[in-house]
Amino acid sequence: MKETILKIEGARYIVTIDPERRIIQNGTIIVEGTRITQVGKAIDFADVQADRVIDARGMVITPGFCNGHMHISYAHATRGIFPDDLGADYLPNVFKLQGVMTAEEEYHTSLLGITELLKYGTTCFLDPGSTKYIDACLQAYEESGCRIITGTHVTDRPNPLNLPDLSTADAVQAMERTIQEYDGKLDGRVRAWAMPFAPGFASTGLLQEAKRLADHYNTGLTLHFSNSPGYINCCLEDYGQRPTQYLEKIGVLGDNLLLSHVLGIDKSEIEVMAHSGTKAVVVPTAAVKGAAGMAKTGLLPEMLKSGMIVGLGTDAGNNSNLIETNRAMYLIAVLYKDARQSPSIITAETALEMATIRGAQALGLDAEIGSIEVSKKADLVLYDTARAEWSTLFNPVNSLVYNADGRSVHTVIIDGRVVVENHVPLFVDEAALIAKVQTMGESMLKRTGISFKPPWPIV
Repeated sequence: MKETILKIEGARYIVTIDPERRIIQNGTIIVEGTRITQVGKAIDFADVQADRVIDARGMVITPGFCNGHMHISYAHATRGIFPDDLGADYLPNVFKLQGVMTAEEEYHTSLLGITELLKYGTTCFLDPGSTKYIDACLQAYEESGCRIITGTHVTDRPNPLNLPDLSTADAVQAMERTIQEYDGKLDGRVRAWAMPFAPGFASTGLLQEAKRLADHYNTGLTLHFSNSPGYINCCLEDYGQRPTQYLEKIGVLGDNLLLSHVLGIDKSEIEVMAHSGTKAVVVPTAAVKGAAGMAKTGLLPEMLKSGMIVGLGTDAGNNSNLIETNRAMYLIAVLYKDARQSPSIITAETALEMATIRGAQALGLDAEIGSIEVSKKADLVLYDTARAEWSTLFNPVNSLVYNADGRSVHTVIIDGRVVVENHVPLFVDEAALIAKVQTMGESMLKRTGISFKPPWPIV
């Protein structure tokens, strides 16, 4: 059967993120089926016939963004309820709310989160194991066309987060069953990884088994890795090593391990991670809102200098509250400039790479996505630059990172399928979905008895 041909014609700029980092002015992209077959100057493809032509004049085209850490299934239903000073009580409340969710609630909440991601240019994301009803949510992944890495997060130690404390055997079985059932679903747009929640809530045996599963099934492994002084001291007392050296000792580090947040580390740990090929994702949106000290103690410039692959994440819609990759790029590009008093640290180009090709590398998907190149998947974002925030336009990377945001995303394409057009998601009635999730969130709060009174009176 002949593949459908899509022609995206006459873009103002195509920011390819290819190995030469070409920015093609007045460019055209040809897509056949799910893959890019030609990229170049519009004049060279003027005679190419297509089943559909998208007029991209005035547009800036980028690869679809990768979000390496985004809890998708629960947060949008109760977004914005947590006060700024909640502190350590945040996660126990989060997982108490998640614990009462039904499959229907999780499906609709996931679909709303995905809708926001796609509308603002994120086409691929990693949900670090918090989805309970993956079968139900698979429908949301199929309808939206998103590219997702999923899994089942597990613990086998008592924890203060309201997460189930499983036996090691049951935890391993849960992770393996998820990988077996979901890895490669929806024509490969769904991948499934091993996902112990964090080293502090997992036994040595569970961490080693998670690594074994990732190796055996040729998939990945991710861990929350924001190390408090208390956890660092526990590692030093129990193992005589810092957290990263402990993971190295037990054989968990490697190029299929993605560590999320990566705070509370020192330079010796960067050396160990870099040597092993371990990857990282930093989450500036959550760090700054949660007062994690990223700008003060974070070591992202050192991680990048070491050659580590580092991507970007946003965390959940009721944690960082914002899940837009554009804003995460802006934050990561400016935070360290101020902290190190050096405007050359984390350039706009580096921030964009972290959201695209480096993000894809962190997820093990760079052979398929992360740049606009022939034979790669057609995951594309078209920005409308006929807007005040894009004006005036001379350097599209600078403008994209520092002054644009997701509101100017006009069209989004995944696997060659247009999923957002003229700012509107084509796979859902967005207004009806918003109303439904509002009602569901109100019900969840009532069922759990969780309530936080706003500091200012609502009259």
